[in-house]
Amino acid sequence: MATVYDLVTEEILKQLEAGTVPWRKPWNAITGIPKRLGSEKLEPYRGINVWLLAHAPYASPYWITFRGAKRLGGYVKAGEKGRLVVYFGPAKSRKGAEESEESEERPNYILRYYKVFNSEQCVFPEALQTRIDACITPAENTHVPIEACEAVLEKYLSSVSPPSLGHGGNRACYSPSADSIQMPSKESFESPAEYYSTLFHEMAHSTGHRSRLNREELENPVSFGSHDYSREELTAEFAAAFLCGTAGIDGATIENSAAYIANWSRKLRKEPRWAEAPRWLGSSRVPSKLQ
Repeated sequence: MATVYDLVTEEILKQLEAGTVPWRKPWNAITGIPKRLGSEKLEPYRGINVWLLAHAPYASPYWITFRGAKRLGGYVKAGEKGRLVVYFGPAKSRKGAEESEESEERPNYILRYYKVFNSEQCVFPEALQTRIDACITPAENTHVPIEACEAVLEKYLSSVSPPSLGHGGNRACYSPSADSIQMPSKESFESPAEYYSTLFHEMAHSTGHRSRLNREELENPVSFGSHDYSREELTAEFAAAFLCGTAGIDGATIENSAAYIANWSRKLRKEPRWAEAPRWLGSSRVPSKLQ
């Protein structure tokens, strides 16, 4: 029987293998840390729960249990799936009859999990929904398209059978099974350059699809942090760095790219196959699929 630890580990790996790498997130989160909608002060989640919820594809930061939604006069929409969160804390034991009044209560600790739903997965009374909507402050950044970057994007998306590109939510990732790139809204990034840098990274992942370069690291499931996973991440970030340079925005993103590449380089240096990098990484040209 799976333990709470097993379930949490499985959920984290599922997000990571889907392309969500939490430390590479250059955009401003519109809504901040996930919060408990059922609590009086909209208390924020803490610890591992922040990681479990922060990358869900919703603009709202508010989460609630199935029963909590009913308690507020609402309900969870049919077919919606909840997300795992955990609770770890003291559970005071009751005194036994044989215990004296002077004996102290010794707290026991419990670890349990439960499912929560985002407010966008629920229907609430109009007054409550209005208050929720008012708390979701829209991003104030203005996205000004960069012509050179748009030219790169247009050429790639006009190729034969390109991946789909969607915007929304709070995560940037590429899904090989759906052959789709998902990006947060353009306005939620700190700058247009950061938006295109992140987009180019996900575009580079998509070149490994079986219908394109058919990279083994992308097509075959690999473990997060493994040599093959690291090589795929390096491939994507090097390609993004090349494209940023081609589009003339490398100066705005090089610090972020260098830190990201260094992180995965350390992973690869621990493996004897470090030299087995894709051939084109050492050249000055990007694969034709990305040009």
